[in-house]
Amino acid sequence: MIETPLTRLLGIRRPIIQGGLAYLARAELAAAVSNAGGLGQITATTLPDAEAVTREIARVRELTQAPFGVNFALGHRPIDALLDAALDAAVPVVSLTGGNPEPYAERILARGAKLMVLVAGVRAAKKAEALGASVVIGVGVEGGGHLGRDDVGTLVLTRRLAEIIKVPVVASGGIADGRQLVAALALGAAGVEMGTRFVATRECPAHPQYKEALVRHEIHETTVIERSLGRPGRALPSAHVAKIQDLEAQGASVEEMLPLIRGEVNYRAAVDGEMEDGFVWAGQSTGLIDDIPTVGELLDRIEQEAREGMAVLLTMIAER
Repeated sequence: MIETPLTRLLGIRRPIIQGGLAYLARAELAAAVSNAGGLGQITATTLPDAEAVTREIARVRELTQAPFGVNFALGHRPIDALLDAALDAAVPVVSLTGGNPEPYAERILARGAKLMVLVAGVRAAKKAEALGASVVIGVGVEGGGHLGRDDVGTLVLTRRLAEIIKVPVVASGGIADGRQLVAALALGAAGVEMGTRFVATRECPAHPQYKEALVRHEIHETTVIERSLGRPGRALPSAHVAKIQDLEAQGASVEEMLPLIRGEVNYRAAVDGEMEDGFVWAGQSTGLIDDIPTVGELLDRIEQEAREGMAVLLTMIAER
């Protein structure tokens, strides 16, 4: 057990949160993370309707008695009915990513759920705290998926947020192992969030080709798309991604690009395995991924790496 303000607040044994992962953060993955001592989450926004959210929450509770969360990616579709379903089910944690949390924060807090907000910059972090967020997650430019527009790295963003935010700060973006957990804690964070690393686990419903691509690619082999639309996101390269970037270079409008970037195209690659005919999100941590373990094996390893890293640092301090 690694105890931090985050583990005490959420009632978890390890200060590790699993990211929202559109189409992939389903009950089996979330429960596996929670059973292994972290905080698992299901993704609500890519489920078809409120009834599906209710069923997915019930499935998580069949698989674990540990705390878990429900993630809502903002700006893609109306979430009111989906959010009401989660709150009616008395979920312990709700996380909001990718948009303005203000229309939803009071409703979430009034129902007794803890609110986590993912931000990519200082101004958004201050707003989240002012709205009553229990946890602020700062994602650096190294992360996978949509990143915000500040282009600040995880190392710098984490340190700055830890200085100015009073609630627990969680580091996200490019994190995949226990040495990075130690680094985040040293910067003042109370834990880490990982997305890409959890895709490459046995419990994740991602297609095997997606998982194998994460093992194969190096740290420099990701690319950013949708920057011209004001919503940059980090993805693995593919023939389809090259088409998106060509259109962006030509100054294409949202309407012209929409057929290439809609969610169904992401699903086609991430779940169906049509990797060259779609796109999948991935952070630079892909270059740190060498295998596809179970979630339990992964979190055991991360804790062991963290303990070893802490021991090395203590030795260095003692020697001085």
